[in-house]
Amino acid sequence: MDQVTNPAEARAGLLPEIVAETAAIQEFRRDIHAHPELCFEELRTAERVAEALQAWGICVHRGLGKTGVVGTIKAGSSPSAIGLRADMDALPILEQNGFAHASVYPGKMHACGHDGHTAMLLAAARYLARHKNFDGTVHLIFQPAEEGGGGADAMIKDGLFERFPMRAVYGMHNWPGIPVGQFAVGEGPVMAAFDTFRVVIRGKGCHAALPHLGLDPVPVSAQIITAFQTILTRSANPLDSGVLSVTTVHVGEAKNVIADSCEMTGTLRTFSADLMNLIQQRMTDIVKHTCLAHGMTGDIEFTEGYPATVNDPQQAELCRRVMAGIVGKENVLRQQPVMGAEDFAYMLQQLPGCYCFIGNGQGEHRLPAHGLGPCTLHNASYDFNDEILPLGATYWVKLVESCLAVAE
Repeated sequence: MDQVTNPAEARAGLLPEIVAETAAIQEFRRDIHAHPELCFEELRTAERVAEALQAWGICVHRGLGKTGVVGTIKAGSSPSAIGLRADMDALPILEQNGFAHASVYPGKMHACGHDGHTAMLLAAARYLARHKNFDGTVHLIFQPAEEGGGGADAMIKDGLFERFPMRAVYGMHNWPGIPVGQFAVGEGPVMAAFDTFRVVIRGKGCHAALPHLGLDPVPVSAQIITAFQTILTRSANPLDSGVLSVTTVHVGEAKNVIADSCEMTGTLRTFSADLMNLIQQRMTDIVKHTCLAHGMTGDIEFTEGYPATVNDPQQAELCRRVMAGIVGKENVLRQQPVMGAEDFAYMLQQLPGCYCFIGNGQGEHRLPAHGLGPCTLHNASYDFNDEILPLGATYWVKLVESCLAVAE
């Protein structure tokens, strides 16, 4: 199973031993890809992870946040400890790829690369358990339910940081569009907070030929949707980033009937709690008064999602130095904040740490039987780029050795 180490790869800063085991890492990643499991259902994945850790002599704890796994490696005598986190869950997407490791479960797919994240952390775990070239403790956090389930929060509430004390925690996500061999890291907010909303407009149904006998919620919903878009352009500070998206509109059952009501749902994304509060207050006012102006009633409710993911500046700089030592300063990009959300935010609310991106390329890595769509996250044609497996694993190892350096 071992491969001959490529001298160029070794010169690039990759650990030769990890490079030599790329085939085994890839095999594990593709097995997980073929057997995707949704939020809090990661039983097979968690068992495979736990079995691998135990086989390498790593202390394993199961069941945090329902299906989460924590592996602990200790070396030396220092009481210092850090955590490395990888997510394990898949998405409810019907995969369009036809290659050999495509999902065997219709309607479930690793369309975000969590299979690769898990495999990279496992590869690092094996190396760290063998060599223990650090002084302290590293906790390997294999987290369930990142895709909307708040698995990070569930693990925290299950006592993650009380049972496994640590001074910092780190996460990493693959990023399509960033070239292979590059990282991106930044300080401060790097992923947005998001909330969801539901609006119900209540009118009065009637025959479509007799609209004057009813109260039609459809044109009112159109006015509300349009008015929503003025919040960010006219009520919010234009220097503050925010996204308001109405993503579903459900109304009526028949072509010749004006419906009684209309329901709309969507998401809000910001980096600022103050801006989120402003948007929600303005939305509430718009729904109430627009409906009232047309003789109708309307309700809006908000459901809190993930908070913003905010990197500690010192930890981000530390990670930047580690990355530069592997791929060179020119290949460590400034991480541009994105409006997507990430539940690693809950961990960063508890501890200082850093969440970074590793380049997944432009999609050229995909096998001939991939789907017709682009290789972007949450896409039915996505596949993780196995070429970056040794790079991600090397980064984890070097980060541990830097954070928990052995005194000379």
